[in-house]
Amino acid sequence: MNPAVAQRPGAPPAPAWRAWRVPARLPGPVLLAALALLLLATLLFAAGQGAYSLPLQELPALLAGAWSAPADGPSGAQMVFFHIRLPRLVLGLAAGAGLGLAGALMQGLFRNPLADPGLIGVSSGAALAAGVSIVLGSVWLPELPRALGSWTLVLMAFGGGLGVTGLIYLLARGEGGTRVGLMLLAGIAVNALAGAGLGLLSFLATDEQLRSLQFWLLGSLGGARWSAVALVAGLTLVAGAVGLGLARPLNALALGEAQAVLLGVSVQRVQRTAIAVAALAVGAVTATTGIIGFIGLVAPHMVRLLAGPDHRWVLPGSALLGAVLVLLADAVARTVVAPAELPLGVLTALVGVPFFLLLLRGAAGRRL
Repeated sequence: MNPAVAQRPGAPPAPAWRAWRVPARLPGPVLLAALALLLLATLLFAAGQGAYSLPLQELPALLAGAWSAPADGPSGAQMVFFHIRLPRLVLGLAAGAGLGLAGALMQGLFRNPLADPGLIGVSSGAALAAGVSIVLGSVWLPELPRALGSWTLVLMAFGGGLGVTGLIYLLARGEGGTRVGLMLLAGIAVNALAGAGLGLLSFLATDEQLRSLQFWLLGSLGGARWSAVALVAGLTLVAGAVGLGLARPLNALALGEAQAVLLGVSVQRVQRTAIAVAALAVGAVTATTGIIGFIGLVAPHMVRLLAGPDHRWVLPGSALLGAVLVLLADAVARTVVAPAELPLGVLTALVGVPFFLLLLRGAAGRRL
């Protein structure tokens, strides 16, 4: 019997969660293979879920139909799958991978398992810029919607996220280079300022603008369209290609900046690259889907608990697991109250927070 859950004679039975323990660590390649299979299974499951149900056995015929043009035009199932369901799946995959990768980069850079991409201000900056576009865009920038069309909100949010991240980076610059601790404090302050700005915008907004603002802040994959999917997927691929190359420098940085310098790592370059990659990935995702919280915090944690702190496995594993979590959450969000849809950000927080606390409890006493 596990001594941690042993009971004294006559004592009441211990709660079941006390018997839960973190499983033994898996080899990195085994974990990545398992996550890849889990991602494939999640894609197949999510493809069939929604207000218009698509049986799993019909998917091969639907995919095969992409290369042939039926004489009587596409069926209803083909229209739903290729124009609604498939872009949503690809967007969820790219969004989850980008958020998971960015979270792992930030936790490795700050050497803190509680670090989140939001610390560098990209989410709050994107939200504030989107809020300004929704509430004040018609007054301050009336020509912008006519010039950019439906891309106005996406480009404003993307620019806002990158702009605020750049501001925090400049605030953290000193004579000796970028100070990570100062960046953390600047991020907290700027996030608070962005929150106040969003509060003011909510006060000024009309009822219609307030509904648009709240829907965007709560996150959703419902606006998936192929042009936006291509943008997010392309930027996430670029961020992934660059970010995965930081695995060994981040492993050296985990020993401390002095040790990393002795090992030949350019700490300043690693910091700049990690921040730029995280800002690019999260900015692109947030601009398209709104704010989806907790993925960048939970996914790296779970991978680290399963495979250890080696960033060669944590970075790709977090991207894979982040994609799985977003796809599962979206499948639940669009089916549990169908034909309505739950906000994705609300669902990730409702499910993610208790699970995260359970992980922390199970890992108590272990070094993350």
